[in-house]
Amino acid sequence: MSLAALSLCALILTLVVSCISSANVGFLALVLAWVVGVYLGGMRVAEVVAGFPTGLFLTLVGITLLFSQAQANGTLDRFAQRAVRACRGNAFVLPMMFFVLTAALSSIGPGNIASTALMAPMGMAVAGSYGISPFLMAIMIANGGSAGSLSPFAPTGIIVNGIVANIGLPSVPWTIYLNNFIAHAAVAFTGYLLLGGWRLFARQAPGAASIAAAVGASRLSTPAATVSPVPAAPASSAFEPRHWLTTAVIVALIVGVIFFRLDVGMGAFAAAVILTLARAADESEAVRRMPWKVIMMVTGITVLIALLEKTGGMALFTDFLARLATPATSTAVTAFFTGLVSIYSSTTGVVLPAFLPTVPGLIQRMGGGDAMAIVSSMNTGGHLVDVSPLSTLGALCLAAAPPGTDTRALFNQLMAWGLSMTVVGALVSWVFFGLL
Repeated sequence: MSLAALSLCALILTLVVSCISSANVGFLALVLAWVVGVYLGGMRVAEVVAGFPTGLFLTLVGITLLFSQAQANGTLDRFAQRAVRACRGNAFVLPMMFFVLTAALSSIGPGNIASTALMAPMGMAVAGSYGISPFLMAIMIANGGSAGSLSPFAPTGIIVNGIVANIGLPSVPWTIYLNNFIAHAAVAFTGYLLLGGWRLFARQAPGAASIAAAVGASRLSTPAATVSPVPAAPASSAFEPRHWLTTAVIVALIVGVIFFRLDVGMGAFAAAVILTLARAADESEAVRRMPWKVIMMVTGITVLIALLEKTGGMALFTDFLARLATPATSTAVTAFFTGLVSIYSSTTGVVLPAFLPTVPGLIQRMGGGDAMAIVSSMNTGGHLVDVSPLSTLGALCLAAAPPGTDTRALFNQLMAWGLSMTVVGALVSWVFFGLL
């Protein structure tokens, strides 16, 4: 067997293990890259390790440290509670508001997992208190988190934009973000209305005080099974100096990145240091909350992908996709396959780092195609299925289900939605990024 085929087998093994095991496949990918590269390919260890994405690693650490501080000191929680209390009038609006709020939080930097972990206990508590289907609330919250996940300030957006730059495609971070946002918004709102959301239109929501009580209860009863749990809300939700300082440094970082070309990773480190020195956040607690599993998963897979590119294994992987797709169907095919694997595997940590590097070669072998359309299709297809309870976002919503919920029925509903999104994602991508 050729070295290219061996390296491709290593990638396939990593994808399979990521689907059937909870082990961090980033470590497995590093080991396989070392074994295949050094002992089967005759490379030096330094050549294999050269594929480690140092810049991406530092950027992810910096941005997740800053927003872990903002989560740990209660800043994000206070903004979320105020937004919930501001929602008045019709119960029909509440799930839509949670979509917008989760998407906004995800977009400014925490990313989809942290924003969903923050909003799921609140949203599901509100749903239970006011007769809103937990399933409808779950698809709005989880899709909201995914809708904002490709922001240039969010971990997944940083990963995707880094891969796009490495494969030589134009840098269009806001186009990538908006394509994903629009697709998720269209699917989430359509599903919400078709599956019963319209019945809430005539139902009056409770007053601000009643909503606040439900939100407060949710903070005190966050399920132990949730990922990146959020602490119970303090007795007062008033902004203290540390919260204003945290808000100020986050706003300054965003302004610096957008208008002054500030490096987002180094800027985030600087902002985190300011908060630590000012004693506005507990650095140790923030480091503990950082998504180290995802960070190591991404970097480990990236090392293995770099080996595939050196050995020719990526060309074999691309050939497989090219046999299934044409320039006219490439958006649907790529969205379907990324979605199918993402049901059982990490979209951010495994699927996108594995699939996105194939885009240039895929276009070459198909004899044409729109690179950014395929990139957006992979992003959308991979993320739409994440409402599945086998994915982190769906699991967070399931774990936060209000008392009295038939969790087995909710599991089945979320699973059916996630599986159906492989086909829906393919159709949406074909229409949005192919036909339109």
